[in-house]
Amino acid sequence: MSALTLSTSSAATLRADAIVIGVAKGPKGPLVAPGAEAVDKAFDGKLATILETLGATGAEGETTKLPAPSGLKAPVVLAVGLGDAPEDEDFGHEALRRAAGSAARALAGVKKAGFALPVTDAGSASAIAEGALLGAYAFTPVDGSRKNEKADKGAPLADVVLVGAKPRDKAYKAAAERATVLTQEINRARDLVNLPPNDLTPKEFASVAQAAGKEHGLKVEVLDEKALLKGGFGGIMGVGQGSANPPRLVRIAYTHPKAEKTIALVGKGITYDSGGISLKPAGHNETMKCDMAGAAAVFGAVVAVARLGLRVNVTGWLALAENMPSGSATRPGDVLRMYGGKTCEVLNTDAEGRLVMGDALARASEENPDALLDVATLTGAMVLALGNRTFGVMGNDDAFRTSVYETAEEAGEQAWPMPLPAELRKAMDSPVADFANMGERMGGGLLAGIFLQEFVGEGIPWVHLDIAGPAYHESAPYGYTPKGGTGSSIRTLVRLAERTADGELG
Repeated sequence: MSALTLSTSSAATLRADAIVIGVAKGPKGPLVAPGAEAVDKAFDGKLATILETLGATGAEGETTKLPAPSGLKAPVVLAVGLGDAPEDEDFGHEALRRAAGSAARALAGVKKAGFALPVTDAGSASAIAEGALLGAYAFTPVDGSRKNEKADKGAPLADVVLVGAKPRDKAYKAAAERATVLTQEINRARDLVNLPPNDLTPKEFASVAQAAGKEHGLKVEVLDEKALLKGGFGGIMGVGQGSANPPRLVRIAYTHPKAEKTIALVGKGITYDSGGISLKPAGHNETMKCDMAGAAAVFGAVVAVARLGLRVNVTGWLALAENMPSGSATRPGDVLRMYGGKTCEVLNTDAEGRLVMGDALARASEENPDALLDVATLTGAMVLALGNRTFGVMGNDDAFRTSVYETAEEAGEQAWPMPLPAELRKAMDSPVADFANMGERMGGGLLAGIFLQEFVGEGIPWVHLDIAGPAYHESAPYGYTPKGGTGSSIRTLVRLAERTADGELG
């Protein structure tokens, strides 16, 4: 994991392997962004002209390397595009975050880089730090091994130095600490999502949570298959009974002695999803190790909140199971008795996420939290609706749903509020159970949310995040987003906890 340092040195005097500067897209060509004045001076004020000659435009994510002149201590300058130049020179936190991420990726193999991007306050410094630390991510298996021990050539950027930050300023120090903790937990969640499913079974995931609990003073409870069976968790057991790797339900809790509010988070943790008896078609199985990304997000958020010491209680529920076909697997047509007593006819065993989530939501509701959120790679329908970069936000309380959506936007995550039309509920009617786990095809992502709503305790504000699109990125990396697991929704959950701790949410 890359290290972060704040520095009062100028970009000209900082001893590093590279200096990163920002370039904006102006009406007549590239413009050197604030923060790079010392670098521009070393180029005799001709840096923009040189970059334009090299083909740079300032477009978002564009990177251009050039040798540094003798006036700089660093041997290399990396110019990264910030996008269109704003009139007030306020580029926005997300633009800075993405630019820093692009730069960090372009500097793979470099040990130390100074980031001389526009820093106007602690918030912009935090955004740059987040982008650089997330962009410098590389998958590291739990045992520390690497696929290829040629290592150093493509090793991620090791040391990130923020030029123009104020190391003695409390606001800047707090921003750096927050960025470090947040990105470390996002990157740990990415590692979990990227692990092969034979390395991350429900039991192993539970062990990871237990280890984190010991390290950070969290209370962790693990229900194994015997406890789940005895406790009546028919959804989790029904999904997991076809696998040689039995299911788990993990409760991981952080409490603050002065907290006034409690948030419960529920994460879908299907460590591998074959579809069960309703087997997925060829070409749809290869990335199904990512179906536990919701549980990874919840886990990462709880640990981050604990490490930041926020004045709020947060309880995470990880519903962990492996969905496999076998002689003991749940069949289409079976009826499961869910936690709390409701019965569900399973029409499609590949609609398994809602089954494990239903149990966990019902159990979490028993503790009567002030707010309840669930995170799941739940439906392909949500990907069809919103694409690969945006998650859906649904809920039983319009004001709370709006707050979560606005929090996601503030945190720099793409989200969109979605409805839960009451008329879709009838499609789940069953002649042999209280309801079925499937309904009509159209509006499938919304119908899945309506299914989950059945298990939310009365009077509890609840929001469902369907992160099926952005949780796992299969194309080329961009900005601070790598190929593979992304850590989607963790920034939103942590920011929501911060807002709750500050009394911004009722």
